[in-house]
Amino acid sequence: MDTSMIDPKLFDDLAHKLAGTLPPGLQELQQDLEKNFRATLQSALGKLDLVTREEFDAQSELLARSRIKLEALEKQLAELERKLAASQTDT
Repeated sequence: MDTSMIDPKLFDDLAHKLAGTLPPGLQELQQDLEKNFRATLQSALGKLDLVTREEFDAQSELLARSRIKLEALEKQLAELERKLAASQTDT
C-alpha cells in the first residue's frame, strides 16, 4: 500500500505518542524524535504489502461471485459429462 493513502495525522499522532513516552530528561529532543519516529513509521509501513479495507472488501466480493460461478460451471460440466456417458452407453 502506498503510505500516501494513510492519513498523515495517524503518523503524527503515533510519533507524538512515542515521543511522549520519553523520560523527562529527554523532552528537549521530543520534536527531533517525533520527526524521526514519523519518518521511520512511514518507511516501515510503506514496505508492508497492505491494502485498504475498501480494496479488501471489493476483492472479497469478487471472490465470492467467482466461487458461485465456478460452482455453477462445475454442476453444468458434471451434467454434460453424465449426458455424454449416458449417450455413449446407449449406442
